[in-house]
Amino acid sequence: QVQLVQSGGASVQSGGSLRLSCKCSGFVFSSFYMSWHRQAPGKEREFVAGIVADGAETRYRASVKGRFTISRDNDENTVFLQMNNLKPEDTAVYYCKAAFGDYWGQGSQVTVSS
Repeated sequence: QVQLVQSGGASVQSGGSLRLSCKCSGFVFSSFYMSWHRQAPGKEREFVAGIVADGAETRYRASVKGRFTISRDNDENTVFLQMNNLKPEDTAVYYCKAAFGDYWGQGSQVTVSS
């Protein structure tokens, strides 16, 4: 079955870095657009970053551009989100998503303290 298994969430101080991973199985990973989304308490889930199937193009929400980098390893069926210079407003549960059905990772808590 389709599985998206995340790892890498943690608590860090402002200015710190984290890398989230999302290991996928059960579908042809290299054929699909992948994205990261986040949901802060009391807010709607929002798009953070996306990457096309071959990794050649990426897209980011404005508030993370220049600080976050999405990448993928199609040999390992994994998508990553490198987050640098983290800010308290980045605190949220982060989810990876496949552009295939409605499949999401289980969520990773990222907490940034000032």
